[in-house]
Amino acid sequence: MAYAKLASLPPEFGLYSSFVGVAIYWLSATSHVISAGPVAVFSSLLSVILEHALPQLPEYADTPWIIAGCLSVVLGCIVMAIGLFRIGFIVDFIPLPAIAAFMTGSALSIAMGQIPTLMGNNTADGYDTRAATYLVFGNFFKYIKHCDLNAAIGLTALFMLYAVRWGCGYASRRWPQHEKTFFFINTLRSGFVILLYTLISFLVNRNHHDDPKFSILKTIPRGFQHMGVPVVNSRILSAVAAKLPSAIIVLVIEHISIAKSFARLSNYTIDPNQELIAIGLTNIFGPFFGGYPATGSFSRTAIKAKAGVRTPLAGVVTAIIVVIAIYALPPVFYYISNAALAAVIIHAVGDLISSPKSIKMFWKVSPCEFVIFWIGVLVSVFASIDNGIYASVAASAALLLFRIAKAHGRFVGVVKVYNTPTLRPIDANEPDSDTRNVFVPLDRSNGVNPAVQPREPHAGVFIYRLNEGYLYPNAVHFTDHMVREIKVKTRPAVINPYGSLGERPWNDPGPRHKSESDIDPTLPVLRAIILDFSGVSNVDVTSLQNLIDVRKQLDRYADAHIAWHFVGVKSPWARRGLLASGFGSENGVVKSLFTVTNVGVSQEKDDVKPGSRDEEFSVDTQPEDKLGMTSMDTMVLPLLSIDCPYFHIDMDEAVRSVELELGLK
Repeated sequence: MAYAKLASLPPEFGLYSSFVGVAIYWLSATSHVISAGPVAVFSSLLSVILEHALPQLPEYADTPWIIAGCLSVVLGCIVMAIGLFRIGFIVDFIPLPAIAAFMTGSALSIAMGQIPTLMGNNTADGYDTRAATYLVFGNFFKYIKHCDLNAAIGLTALFMLYAVRWGCGYASRRWPQHEKTFFFINTLRSGFVILLYTLISFLVNRNHHDDPKFSILKTIPRGFQHMGVPVVNSRILSAVAAKLPSAIIVLVIEHISIAKSFARLSNYTIDPNQELIAIGLTNIFGPFFGGYPATGSFSRTAIKAKAGVRTPLAGVVTAIIVVIAIYALPPVFYYISNAALAAVIIHAVGDLISSPKSIKMFWKVSPCEFVIFWIGVLVSVFASIDNGIYASVAASAALLLFRIAKAHGRFVGVVKVYNTPTLRPIDANEPDSDTRNVFVPLDRSNGVNPAVQPREPHAGVFIYRLNEGYLYPNAVHFTDHMVREIKVKTRPAVINPYGSLGERPWNDPGPRHKSESDIDPTLPVLRAIILDFSGVSNVDVTSLQNLIDVRKQLDRYADAHIAWHFVGVKSPWARRGLLASGFGSENGVVKSLFTVTNVGVSQEKDDVKPGSRDEEFSVDTQPEDKLGMTSMDTMVLPLLSIDCPYFHIDMDEAVRSVELELGLK
């Protein structure tokens, strides 16, 4: 009922939504503990939506629940469609700082909007409690002289809620054997406070039925008084269309995040798409019983989880209790204090505000996301909740695109290492020494000991590692960095590669008439490039065309055909794209190196030494070459296709292949 008032609806609609949420959701859900129903954040957003829509729909000024019902049906259809088409993964594109910003901004907005009700000055002439949060805060002090007896009820109720919470927390630590008992006392504190202040309200106002001493709910209709087919028409849809994206985001994120959190705690998994179908069905059928949009509730779900619920059928038990309340308790609801309800709402949303520890973690992990968090919070406070959602999501998307577009590649070198349980020096020539080559960035940006100097590849040979997917947003950034560094560390093979001044590009830095004195003869000529694709999952047409253009540019620069070797090409589509672009294979005889492995009976023999089954063989790849039985009657098979001599299984194979091809060893 408190959340229904927060949504600018009569209190009974909170009861209807509570019933529908637990009665329908369990039929198709994958989580057995989620309790669907009205929640604070969406109720506050619904109030904003109604405030936006009602001026365009004056005929519904006295029946705003019709608009809420239409919104529920539309949201249910959209969310269910997302689940049916299996595109629930889009939720993963909204990061934690954006969600935290939205929750924090919403909590501040809700709490500030309830403080006037708590203090009793919400009825003062000119005090708009639905304005932006900062205006409500400022005007509170302007109208503070209008506070009345409601302040005594609200403040003491709020103090009692926090006192019970603190006391139960202390008692559970002091007497851990009774932790579960104190947990349930703590979770039921809102009910205890409401019952206590309802009793006080009855004693104070029983003789002032028509003119109560402080604000109370008054008449709550018994039973389902608003059952019927929801009204869905184009006028309502056009009035709420602008707010649909924010409503969908809130509905989906709040439910999926709660479902995933409790699934991790209980060691089971959920199907996000099935969850969206379940919550979609709940909201489609909710308005037939008078409900407004519902989603997963964190506090009610926590109670069910702690109570030991094992199947979704627990929702039926909850629904029966809600029905009993709808038909049997309306006379009791009459005396519930509005100030006490405001205290319950403020206390409930206080847990949604991000703690200083969490905010500090954002700063330590990612300062950019720390800024995004505050953007979302400030926009929510100074504008509106839905604008806060858009701002934080848009800023997160911009950061994601920037990170993709400006992904950094690294030139790498080789370091010969060995494993040892101690730090004593070990002779690498010892029979039992376990030596191997590792390839690390030359700038040691990955945390390598600064005293260790990676050895650069042979003169004119460069190893470039791509750390992200090689796609059209970052292709030019990757290759520009690579070409720029290559030109710094090498010299052109010819003084004037353009032939005449007329062929010289207008943006060539010059000098106009180049001579041998303009070239450093100590620098090597470019001979080969090794691209580490182990971090690349996908390529596209644009990125491959960029690679073709760079190959032509460097061929002209070196005045020769430069060999391009690729390491760790994992995706078959990336391999197919590279081959279609002319990379990976050559026509004619190519002297290269292949990694092969023993298969068959040779692996059963006792005389095969450990580590001798995987070997590298140098072969001249002719179309008719075939690998088969060796002189040792051992079948060896290559790990990669011999038709693609420029695709390598690891960096060692690629480096040795380059050395063999260029005659460097």
